[in-house]
Amino acid sequence: MTDFAQAARESGFTNVAPLDPATLKFLPEVRSMCAADRCRSYDKNWSCPPACGEISDWEKKAAAYDRGLLLQTVGDREDSYDIEAMLEAAEENKRQTDALADRLLAAGEDFLFMTAGTCTRCKTCTYPDAPCRFPEKLFPSMEACGLFVSQVCKDNGVPYNYGDEKIAYTCCLLYHTI
Repeated sequence: MTDFAQAARESGFTNVAPLDPATLKFLPEVRSMCAADRCRSYDKNWSCPPACGEISDWEKKAAAYDRGLLLQTVGDREDSYDIEAMLEAAEENKRQTDALADRLLAAGEDFLFMTAGTCTRCKTCTYPDAPCRFPEKLFPSMEACGLFVSQVCKDNGVPYNYGDEKIAYTCCLLYHTI
C-alpha cells in the first residue's frame, strides 16, 4: 500500500495534513455558489456542476473512505492583488495534483480526490458534446462537491488563510487503510 502522505510530500505539496472524513459536510449552499458562475466554469466542464454529479453522490462516495489528507500548495505573492502569483500557485497545484494522481493510479490505489479549481487538463473540454477524454483523472473541486474549504480546514486544524503575502490552494484526498 502506498504511503499517501509521503507520496503527497514527494509530489511537492507544501502542507500535508491528516483529514478526518467524518468532518466533511456536503452543503447545497456551497454548490449554489458554483451556480453563480463567478469562476466562469459552471456548466462548461466535466469537473464542474452540474456535470460532476449531485452533492449526495459525493457524500456517499466520501463515506466509503476511512482516511484522508488535506493537501495545500502555498505560494508567495506581493499582496492580495498579485494575480500573476495566484495563477502561478494554481498551476503548481495542478502539477502536484496530477503527479500524485498519476502515482496513485499507477499503483492501483483506490482513492477519491477533490481538488482546487476546475479541470484544465485539456485546452478545450469536450463537455457536453462528448465524454471526458481522461475520466480516470477527472477530479472535481472541493466546492463543486459541496465542501466549504475553509470550514474543512478549520475542522481539521489546518490553516486556510496564510495572510496577504501568501495564497493557498487546498485539495482533499480520501483513501482506505488496510
